[in-house]
Amino acid sequence: MSDEKDDKNADKKDDKSSTLLGEAAKKLFTVGVTAAFLTEESLRSYLSDIKLPKEVFGLILQSASKSKDEITNRVTKEIAGVLSKIDYVKEFSKFAETHKFKVTAEIEIQKKN
Repeated sequence: MSDEKDDKNADKKDDKSSTLLGEAAKKLFTVGVTAAFLTEESLRSYLSDIKLPKEVFGLILQSASKSKDEITNRVTKEIAGVLSKIDYVKEFSKFAETHKFKVTAEIEIQKKN
């Protein structure tokens, strides 16, 4: 009978540790996906409740920083590429052909005191 209790307690401990391990893995995966969009401080606070070795924690922060830099560089290159292909004179000419411009001004002249 005590063997059955020990087996049940061992099963509960295994379930608890596998649940904690699963939650930690899920949280680390989520961090890996969203790390590029978090600041270092928010990433630190997000990971604070997971007990990680300093090396792993540092690796995650370094990876997040590298991901941010890569995303920023790619987005910058894409935007620059799109903007360099625009013929602004042609586009403004098209706009001017289909729109009417109206300028209204009011001028008031007053005598100095």
